[in-house]
Amino acid sequence: MNTPIDLNALNDRLSEKLVYVKPLNVSELPADIQEQADGAERIYSVHDAKGEQIALVANRQLAYHIARENEMSPVRVH
Repeated sequence: MNTPIDLNALNDRLSEKLVYVKPLNVSELPADIQEQADGAERIYSVHDAKGEQIALVANRQLAYHIARENEMSPVRVH
């Protein structure tokens, strides 16, 4: 079967489902965020495929759980 595939459209659809999970040092965040961190030294940010932050969460497991619950695929960022 030779079915043409629009690779650009496929890439766009796949990238919409990706989110990036990045560890953050609380000490490097603004004071209002530090106050909400409840003494944690590290929290995790979740970013969409365009790099926009969509969530801050307490731990990596929660970041992955939230992503999967929203039918997205989490990827770790160093």
